Formats: sequence, structure tokens, C-alpha cells
Amino acid sequence: MELPAPASPCVSICALDADDICLGCFRTGNEITDWFIADDVRKREILRNAETRRSESSTIKLL
Repeated sequence: MELPAPASPCVSICALDADDICLGCFRTGNEITDWFIADDVRKREILRNAETRRSESSTIKLL
């Protein structure tokens, strides 16, 4: 069974911080531009990386 193509994590808050991380989707600038030519495997990798960054940046931790 084939997985559906990953959806873009863009939330239309497009601003990169000093570390080149988007404040909206937590992708790097390179990951954002790579998204358009990436295969599904690469897109899933980008999504995992962004989710890791999002969880590491959160100041609120749920127990």
C-alpha cells in the first residue's frame, strides 16, 4: 500500500529567523526550496526535521 504524498507544512507565516528557520513551519530556507523538487521520501524527512525543531523550540512542555 502506497502512502499519500506528504502535504506542505506551510502555514503562510513565512519569516526566517537568524538561524534560517521559518517561524511558521520550522523548515530551513533550503528545505523550503527543496520541497518543490523533493520526492516523497525527502519530503517526509523534511517534515520529521521540522517537527523536531518545533518540539525543541517550544517553551511550553505538556506532561
